[in-house]
Order: sequence, then structure tokens, then C-alpha cells
Amino acid sequence: MTEKQTKKAQPAKQAAAKAEPKPEAKPKAAKQQPSLRDEIEAEMKDDLEEEVSDSGVDVEALKKDRDELEDKYLRAAAEINNMNKRFNKEREDMAKYDGQKLATAVLPVLDNLERALATEVTDDAAQSLKKGVEMVYSHLDNALKENGVTEITVTGKFDPNLQQAVQTVPADKDHAKDTVVQVLQKGYKLKDRVLRPAMVVVAN
Repeated sequence: MTEKQTKKAQPAKQAAAKAEPKPEAKPKAAKQQPSLRDEIEAEMKDDLEEEVSDSGVDVEALKKDRDELEDKYLRAAAEINNMNKRFNKEREDMAKYDGQKLATAVLPVLDNLERALATEVTDDAAQSLKKGVEMVYSHLDNALKENGVTEITVTGKFDPNLQQAVQTVPADKDHAKDTVVQVLQKGYKLKDRVLRPAMVVVAN
């Protein structure tokens, strides 16, 4: 390329360079300024710390008193909560076992009716009377069952939670050790609470 041609080409390159768009500069992220609320809170905190420092107040002692009061409050709240739980449980038990005293008082009457029914009678008058006793017993027994009073079932194994051993006999081939040989008096419970344990004879 001649010197003349080189001089002609230089202006063309300069014009092309000017025509190319320059990359846009990214705007700098503006620094986040604290809000008015943050400034007020910071100023109040500084003022409070300054006042506490100037007044000579024992901050650690105040914190200790605060912690002690908070602990007492939590203990009192826990105690109140436990009292409420105990009260609710007692109220539920009263509703659940309502009539326990009456049912316990009626059980001896039921026993006497059973003894009367176990008596053998021969004449017509006595048989008629026995039928009347049987009707009374049936009504009373049904009334107790409807109110949650049921007879304790006695199985072979002695259960000290439901039965009371009033007599023991030697164990033999028919009755193993710690098994019920005979029921002397029936036991009853009100729902899941024992009203009267069954009186039994146990092999020992």
C-alpha cells in the first residue's frame, strides 16, 4: 500500500471507530440509607445507655432481679396450670364415678337377695315369694348394670387388684398354686374402679 493510500485509509478507520456504540456503564448500586425509624431507635438506645451510665444504676443487679421475677412468674404459672389440671380431673372423676356411694350401699342388699334365691323352697306360698324376690333382684341388678356397676369376673389366676384372699388351702392336682378355689362373695366395680373386691379362697 502506498503512502497516499495509507493516508486515505486512516480517516475511514477513525470514522468507523466513532460509529461503534460504546458499552453502557452499569449504574453503581446506591448505598442504602438508614430509615428514620432506625435512626430514632439508635438515638434512643444511645440516650438510654448514657442515662443509665450517668445515673450509676447497677445494671447487672437489675438484670438479676428481672430474672428472679421472671422465674417466680413462670413457677406460679406452672403451679396454676397444675391446679387447673387437678381440678379438671377431679371434676371428671366426680362425673364418671357419680353414684359410687349409693352403689356401694346397695351391694349388701344384692347379696341378701342372692342368698334368699339360693334357699330351697317346697310349698306354693314360698315359691311365689321366691319369684317376687327374683323379680326384685333382676330389676336391681339391671339398674346397677345400666349405671356402670358390673360384677368382677373371677378367672383361675388370683388377681390381688380385683380379689381379696380371705382363706388359703393347700394346692393340689386340681388347683395349682395362686389360683382361685372358691368365691365366697362376689366383687363389683364401677366402670374401671373397684367398689368391692371379690372374697375368694386361694390355693397356696
